[in-house]
Amino acid sequence: MGNNKTTWNIDPAHSAVNFKIKHLGIANVNGTFDKFQGSVESEYDDFNNAQVHFEIDADSINTKHAIRDTHLKSPFLFNTEKYPKILFDGRLEKKGDLYELGGELTIGSTMRPIILKAELTGSGKGMHNDSRAGFEVEGILNRTDFGLTWNIMTEAGNFVVGEAVKLHFDVELIQS
Repeated sequence: MGNNKTTWNIDPAHSAVNFKIKHLGIANVNGTFDKFQGSVESEYDDFNNAQVHFEIDADSINTKHAIRDTHLKSPFLFNTEKYPKILFDGRLEKKGDLYELGGELTIGSTMRPIILKAELTGSGKGMHNDSRAGFEVEGILNRTDFGLTWNIMTEAGNFVVGEAVKLHFDVELIQS
């Protein structure tokens, strides 16, 4: 197979970066990052050992609640003025029918390893005869591992914001 690497770029119009986190220990608050970009470099048609680079505009966080979003962007949490990007660099590894996406995630000044599960959801030709592939990516991270430690205890003894963040990305790639 030599060094025939193929580059695939994320199609933001057909992709989504979603997360959810517990509020008051009662229910989930859902959010998205509306602006992101990334690429996958693959030597093989099945994406095994593909290099993945992903960049999120931290200021594009959207929980459909303006006051909460302003707080999330503040120095108490993401500090988007100082740290405008959330970065991921890693590799897809085929594990049976699924994939493991392992790499380094950087939020703020903290870089840590993370492993996510990925599923190749399909591939084929797009409307303009371009080659496309889709992945669904899921995982959980602990926000305090990345220095996102702000919290308040309620009178009932629950924290306002949970620590576990569930991630769910739907990604459509276009071969460049």
